[in-house]
Amino acid sequence: MGKLAAALQAAGLEVITTREPGGTAAGERIRGVLLDSANSMTAMCELALMFASRAQQISEVIQPGLRAGRIVLCDRFTDSSEAYQGAGRHLGPKNVLAMHQLVCGDLQPDLTILMDSDPARSVERARRRNRAARGRASDENRFEKESRAFFERVHRQYLLIARREPHRVIVVDARRSIAAVHHDIVEAVRGRLSVR
Repeated sequence: MGKLAAALQAAGLEVITTREPGGTAAGERIRGVLLDSANSMTAMCELALMFASRAQQISEVIQPGLRAGRIVLCDRFTDSSEAYQGAGRHLGPKNVLAMHQLVCGDLQPDLTILMDSDPARSVERARRRNRAARGRASDENRFEKESRAFFERVHRQYLLIARREPHRVIVVDARRSIAAVHHDIVEAVRGRLSVR
């Protein structure tokens, strides 16, 4: 996301970057609870916490940024809840989308980039990142401890979302070089901005 933000800023655009869960003071505290491997919680509790962070993010970061005419880049949004909690945790996409309607209303990203990769490779990359960060105070390993079957369900749901909403979701093959992936992402965003 940092490379995309830099490319857009170099083109003279005002950009805000944020992440989910997190992005606000309250959201970052929720993130700590959600991702800490010491915390056990039900799937519904996890979903509710994701949307609690999202509600705060919408109020404090996303809506003010959009009202100010800025481009808001958010690392994850409701699609991630539909994939992780809806499919991965078996809560069902309809329940997640009902929660989205309640919390987010009609707010949807103008464009979603789905960086498609082999689930096993993606999880291993996340595990390496977390092992490297062990010296820090935070532990963000809770999801990385899930089974291969969990991540296969998540991956399948992301692809279903992309097929369901091709006008919004662009799939980028993330198995290639960073330069090739970045190029495709920048081109997709430029294309959407020119339409807007």
